[in-house]
Amino acid sequence: MSMHTLKTISITAILILWGINTAFADVTVFAAASLTNALTDIGKAFEAAHNIPVKLSFASSSALAKQVEQGAPADVFASADTKWMDYLDNKGKINHDSRTNLLGNTLVVIAPQGKGFPVTMKKGFNFARAFKGKLCTGVVESVPVGIYAKEALTRLGWWQSIQRRVVGTEDVRAALNLVERGECDAGIVYETDAKQSKKVEVIGRFPADTHAPIVYPFALVTQSGDAKKFLDYLKQEPAAEVFARYGFKLLEQ
Repeated sequence: MSMHTLKTISITAILILWGINTAFADVTVFAAASLTNALTDIGKAFEAAHNIPVKLSFASSSALAKQVEQGAPADVFASADTKWMDYLDNKGKINHDSRTNLLGNTLVVIAPQGKGFPVTMKKGFNFARAFKGKLCTGVVESVPVGIYAKEALTRLGWWQSIQRRVVGTEDVRAALNLVERGECDAGIVYETDAKQSKKVEVIGRFPADTHAPIVYPFALVTQSGDAKKFLDYLKQEPAAEVFARYGFKLLEQ
């Protein structure tokens, strides 16, 4: 074998190894669907500032937590409630010391644009009679927005009369989409999601005392230094400004 051939093989091997190492250097983030717009913007800003690629995967917190439990290659996990972060924490799947409750949100009732109806967000109001069709939100047993929604509807005394008309979706964005298309006459989503759509209108905001606080905990899944750098970046001013612009409440900076 000639020196030229050996040199070519060596260079090829180095390039392959470099490519593998580069792939491993990516920061993979599993995040609740309601964080889609904000984290997409923040991920791009982080890449530009640190030259570290960020891969984002969005779905319901419940689905992502199950994937992390099964060994999916996530570096950072961001949940829309503490339940699913606790689930992974109790199984030793996250770095407990890295946990941080970063964001808050507001639970709202929406309707298709131009088809809103009066709602009084108090006990005694007959919510079920206020509209005729279906009510879309996340699956009430597992998806955070659905869990919050059922709790709020129950505390207001509305759940029993409306539960048969509730359509549970895989995540909050799916619920938003169904209301946008008019397949549901009302929906319960986060205010940050409603703000992203010109096809829906907010017709009511649930009082904070009708459900558990909406908290978004973030944590490291791996010990990657780049992942820690990204998590730290989320607490800094550039990221905080993006979160605030999308309507999230900043709990910690």
